[in-house]
Amino acid sequence: MFTDKISIQVTAGNGGHGIVSWRREKYVPKGGPAGGNGGRGGDVIFVANENIFDLDAFRHIRIIKAQNGQSGGSQRKRGANGEDLIIKVPLGTLLKDKATGEVLFDFTYHEQKQIVCKGGFGGRGNACFATPTNRAPNKATNGRPGTEALIELELKMIADVGLVGFPNAGKSTLLTQVTTAKIKTASYPFTTLRPNLGYIKTYPHERGILLADIPGIIKGASDNKGLGLEFLRHIQRTQLLVFMVDLSAIDDRDPFQDLLTLRDELNKYDKSLLEKPSIVILNKLDTDEAQENKVGFHKQLKEHNITAPNFEICAITKEGLPEVVAHLKQSLQIARLHPETTV
Repeated sequence: MFTDKISIQVTAGNGGHGIVSWRREKYVPKGGPAGGNGGRGGDVIFVANENIFDLDAFRHIRIIKAQNGQSGGSQRKRGANGEDLIIKVPLGTLLKDKATGEVLFDFTYHEQKQIVCKGGFGGRGNACFATPTNRAPNKATNGRPGTEALIELELKMIADVGLVGFPNAGKSTLLTQVTTAKIKTASYPFTTLRPNLGYIKTYPHERGILLADIPGIIKGASDNKGLGLEFLRHIQRTQLLVFMVDLSAIDDRDPFQDLLTLRDELNKYDKSLLEKPSIVILNKLDTDEAQENKVGFHKQLKEHNITAPNFEICAITKEGLPEVVAHLKQSLQIARLHPETTV
């Protein structure tokens, strides 16, 4: 099961109590106050980690609490501080206030840290209250409680390229062919039930390309049909979109209408998605039906003024894939050097 949204009660550690204690020592009849201060409560700190890709670790966790500080001791001994609780989350995690939905923090790079709840201060022992006029104070203070918050973690994957297509269009096959990903592929719809990531290695000392394959989109996805809104959020942060179309027209589908439907669903969900650079991949070129359909498809692209670059491929045999990978490398190189440039 893929977990990309979770609600958690987070509580920092309480501060330890200060104590009332007296110096007891031979030949010192009036040793005076010697109560130590309490230790500080532990913080709850969230840290982004590039080696984590989902929120599955939190699936059965609803309460997170850091360690309390220890109470002070005699002979002015300070209580030990509570240990900070470090929580690792994947890149792309949004930390939200559960009640208001306000985004409190956005984890976008490796080892980025944010203190979500602060531990309480330790209380003061009676040694802190001694004055020239009150040399034997008989009071101490309790530690402060740690802060707490009801938060929501929402994952929006940070990938360079997002693969978008109907079920059984061949997105997962493409991902396995051009990246190091090992994922399930089969010739039936909805084989992919969770987003998958794959990495294309580029030249030495150059940043590679991270691809995200989300489960197939169907008409009405923006209204939460099929797997719906559950995974559309994962393509919001991509730099480039790949619309993948089954050109063989399986189940009497219309390939060009599939493309229009995909674009329409993304537009309904988030209009800015269609402003991203994109390409169109026409898959299953090895079939006779695809050969018959491609002429009409290109004609309709011109009629609808869709100018995105398009590539004809067969993902299974790898035909046309080198050209696709080369274009992705070139496009992303431009996008990274000039983020304001549309590829």
